[in-house]
Amino acid sequence: MTLLKRARSAATEEIRSVAENEGLDIDTVRNLLLKGHLVIVQNNCKRIKPLGVGSMLRTKVNANIGTSADLIEIEDEIKKGRAALRYGADTVMDLSTGGDLDHIRKIILKTVDAPVGSVPIYQVYERTSVANISSDDMFNMVRKHCEDGIDFVTVHCGVNNDSLKHLKSGERILDVVSRGGALTIEWMLEHGRENPFYAEFDYLLEIAAEYDVTLSLGDGMRPGCIHDSSDRCEYTEFIALGELVERCHKADVQCMVEGPGHVPLNEIETSVKAMKHLCKGSPLYLLGPVVTDIAPGYDHITAAIGGAIAGMYGADFLCMTTPAEHLALPTIEDIRDGATVTKIAAHAVDLVKNGQKERARIADEEMAKARKSFDWKHQFELAIDKEKAVQIHSRSERTDVCSMCGELCAIKVTKKALEQAKH
Repeated sequence: MTLLKRARSAATEEIRSVAENEGLDIDTVRNLLLKGHLVIVQNNCKRIKPLGVGSMLRTKVNANIGTSADLIEIEDEIKKGRAALRYGADTVMDLSTGGDLDHIRKIILKTVDAPVGSVPIYQVYERTSVANISSDDMFNMVRKHCEDGIDFVTVHCGVNNDSLKHLKSGERILDVVSRGGALTIEWMLEHGRENPFYAEFDYLLEIAAEYDVTLSLGDGMRPGCIHDSSDRCEYTEFIALGELVERCHKADVQCMVEGPGHVPLNEIETSVKAMKHLCKGSPLYLLGPVVTDIAPGYDHITAAIGGAIAGMYGADFLCMTTPAEHLALPTIEDIRDGATVTKIAAHAVDLVKNGQKERARIADEEMAKARKSFDWKHQFELAIDKEKAVQIHSRSERTDVCSMCGELCAIKVTKKALEQAKH
């Protein structure tokens, strides 16, 4: 019996755990879960503690790790996963495409103490050519990942004949930038058939229910550049995903919805609100959105800007981007930078998010008090990246002020002036 089905009768242990971690009452969490406005991510093997993602909960951060055909260093990916969690990520996704993928996945599941997601279709293509791939191969790979203990799987169910028709007739520059979306389209065109994950969605629901795995309905048609944003192709996929969300709820399967992509600032509000409306308030999992195309090497920042704005309008789960985005496989340092700036964006969202803003503002108020009293130790304890704060402050020899302002420190000058006036 899935968590969602058990929750229809009473609050479960998982609901109680999430409520305690998020500072909410049990009934609130249960009601949001039953409405589909939040998910509790945990495979029924219960390898890790349940994690809540969605409305009124702390904004979560995901980090992508994994090997490529050009660089297969499993130990490095483990270090990246641990670094991501250390600097603010709540989950990791194994997006490996090179090496023994079954072994790599099992090692990551064994060594990473957090929910792990995956994209099973990557491994289907790693094993054979598109002409030899059957729909059974796709579903069997999803089952294999669930059996191994994956907590949420990305499946590009909204890439169907209808959205493909709009792609062909549209004026996109980059067509499709989602790997899963592109592979699905290649299969559809090769076999002349509808996407199996869309055509046989009920079978996918059976597998997800068996392992109580959360379906992450992928955005295969997400825009890959500013020019392609908010087109008919993208919104056709949203509409399809909204229909599939309803089918998930009827089957007592938890789901969240993935979103774009590259989106200019003035379109983020509309995009997020439309996705939330079409997909019945499901948790929204965004890559970015990246707000400009011309900052290679800094796309962790372009994505964090977009993520903060998207979160303000309802996004619940931010997939971090690293400085290596569009350029190369990220290093451990890239992962650290990406996790840190995305955590900053997530916290900025929580400062204004219903259900979390009171808790989130406690740390900011504590930081303000520590700054006023020049309590550097407590400032470092509160910092999202303590190590970097300590490193930068070490350049200053003084402890009563920072070296930038010195005796002209506004806090110190004002404090002195107010005390003199008082006396």
